[in-house]
Amino acid sequence: MKYIDSIYTNEIVILKSRFITSIYKVESIDEVNDILNKTRKKYYDASHNCYGYILGDRAEIQKCSDDGEPQKTAGFPILDVLKKNEVTNILCIITRYFGGTLLGAGGLVRAYSESCSDCLKKAKILIKKELNTLIVKLDYSSYNTLISSLKDIIILDTSYASDITIKLAVDNNRLDSTIQSINNITNGNALIEDSGLYETFIPID
Repeated sequence: MKYIDSIYTNEIVILKSRFITSIYKVESIDEVNDILNKTRKKYYDASHNCYGYILGDRAEIQKCSDDGEPQKTAGFPILDVLKKNEVTNILCIITRYFGGTLLGAGGLVRAYSESCSDCLKKAKILIKKELNTLIVKLDYSSYNTLISSLKDIIILDTSYASDITIKLAVDNNRLDSTIQSINNITNGNALIEDSGLYETFIPID
């Protein structure tokens, strides 16, 4: 599954109807409901506040609402765009101000689909990745060389005492080579301990 990193907004006008789209990174139904309540208060005079959301790493929670638009012409198209883009932990709300011209069922489906899709194109898309973590204890003389030499690692924590202790995260494919590099740089004097897994989000190129 894919994720977004922030809030994104977009607006399109079709036959004088305004479609204001906002997509949010969300983690729970409570958060979804809070955003929906705030949106309804903000756009209290809108014709409709339609939405779709997906939650869970396996997209196990899904819901949508037409909010008064004809059945399956608003919420369902929104949810369909999110599903086709394989994004989760996301809420899309599209606020419509009616412009006086009826769009018909097909026109509404296209309008809500396009609004959601255009907003999603603005978003930075991330994937979740599990990295291995190591705790490395080494002397001060090796520290700078180690930090400058190791590539593609994430430093999670550093503590300073009689020695330096680093907690770092590294991709599983580079775990063995990273351990080997640490041993080479420290002449085998570093203490290296496996510290479990670390979840992070990385952008899709």
